[in-house]
Amino acid sequence: MDQDALKALVGQAALAYVKPHSILGVGTGSTVNKFIEALAQAAIPLQGAVSSSEASTALLQQAGIAVLPASEVQALDWYIDGADEIDANGCMIKGGGAALTREKIVADLAARFLCIADGSKRVQTLGAFPLPVEVVPMAAAQIVRRFAALGGQASVRLREGQPLVTDNGMHIVDVRGLRIIEPLALENEISAWPGVVTVGIFARHRASVCLLGTAEGVQTLQWD
Repeated sequence: MDQDALKALVGQAALAYVKPHSILGVGTGSTVNKFIEALAQAAIPLQGAVSSSEASTALLQQAGIAVLPASEVQALDWYIDGADEIDANGCMIKGGGAALTREKIVADLAARFLCIADGSKRVQTLGAFPLPVEVVPMAAAQIVRRFAALGGQASVRLREGQPLVTDNGMHIVDVRGLRIIEPLALENEISAWPGVVTVGIFARHRASVCLLGTAEGVQTLQWD
């Protein structure tokens, strides 16, 4: 199966974790889009969903699923989202779709994180995928210099020749050349830098379960 088919496979498999009449946390990206399609076709009755991006909100609403403000939801059973990389401990790099801040906010509401991904996203050590960091535009150059001191090559993500602007009005710095041996420690360090809104290391909010799409079918990885 090609990558698109594997994403559809895990999107369908994630339906087994959807409890009728619950409120879901829903992430962002091409794999999540497959999950939303499967959710619409399954017609599982839901109270609604908390969305991590304007793009996912639009798809959920098109599927007839009510999108609730995060401020009106105290807790979620599950947050369902993809990953750019996931390691053997369930720690992830996320933010390739530039929605990492809202993704982390919604993940923080949830008791458990269900990661859905194709098999190519599983790695031994995080860092081959460029690490996204959402930053206040004023601080971007300073943060690029900080990463250089750590041995990383950082640059502001562009769209059509201009800095990409996130749903929050911020910029994204992508960092190459890192081997992230201690994800939680690095997440905590970068999060404390002035001007950093969110770093795309999800170690504090690591996956509880990962549904991994492979040529042999869906592989389930579980950490709690």
